[in-house]
Amino acid sequence: MGVEEAEKQMTKRIEVARAPAPLEEYVKHFDALFGKSNQREGFRRYVEGLLLPSERHKTLTGLMNTEPVVGAQLPRAQALQWFLSEADWDERKMQASRLQLLREDPTTAPTSKGVLVIDETGDRKDGHKTAHVGRQYLGKLGKVDNGVVSVTSLWADEEVYYPVDFEPYTPAHHFEKGEDDPAFRTKLTIALELVDRASTQGIPFRAVVADNLDARGSHLENRTQNTQAGLCARPQALS
Repeated sequence: MGVEEAEKQMTKRIEVARAPAPLEEYVKHFDALFGKSNQREGFRRYVEGLLLPSERHKTLTGLMNTEPVVGAQLPRAQALQWFLSEADWDERKMQASRLQLLREDPTTAPTSKGVLVIDETGDRKDGHKTAHVGRQYLGKLGKVDNGVVSVTSLWADEEVYYPVDFEPYTPAHHFEKGEDDPAFRTKLTIALELVDRASTQGIPFRAVVADNLDARGSHLENRTQNTQAGLCARPQALS
C-alpha cells in the first residue's frame, strides 16, 4: 500500500447510521463541521427528532421519541444530551453553512424583494438554573411566566420564508448591575444586532418588519436606513 493510500485509510471517516434518504442528502453537507463520528450521529438524530410529528419536539425525550422523564435515561437520549450540551461543534459555523446552502439554491436564494422579519419567541421553563431563564412575558402563553425568550430574524418573500438567526435574551436579574450592567442587552439591542448580522451574511431585504416595538424603535429605523431598507412596525413592547 502506497503512502497516499495509507493516509486515505487513516483519515477515512467512520460511517454512522444514515438519516432517511431525503434528509441524509441535506445533513451530509454539515459533516465537515464535526470532528467525531458521534457528533455526526448526534446531528442526524437531532434533525430527525425536530421533524417528528410531535408536540414534544423541544424536549430531549420528545426528540428521541421516548417516554417523558424515564426515557431521558436511555442511552440514545443521553447521547443526544451530550451532543447538544457538551460536544465541541461550532454553532456559528453551522449557521453560516446553513445560510450558504440557502443562498446557493435558486429556489431559496434571498433577493432584495424579500423582507427581514424581527420577532421574539418564548417557552415556559421550570426552575431558575437554566441559562437566560426568568419571569417575563411569553407570547405563546399570552402572559408573564417563568421561561426563556429569544429574539429571532426570518427572511420572507411571497413564495418562501426561513429563519435567518436568533439570539437569546438574558433578563436583567442575571447581571450584577441589572439593566445598568454593560453586558445587559435589551431585546431592541439584540434586534439591531440581528439586522446587522443579516446584512453581513449576505441576506438582502427591502424592509425590516417587526410586530412589537416601543418608542425606541426609531433606533431600528435609523439602522435600516443604513442598509437601504425600510421599517414596517406596529409600536408596542419589544424592549
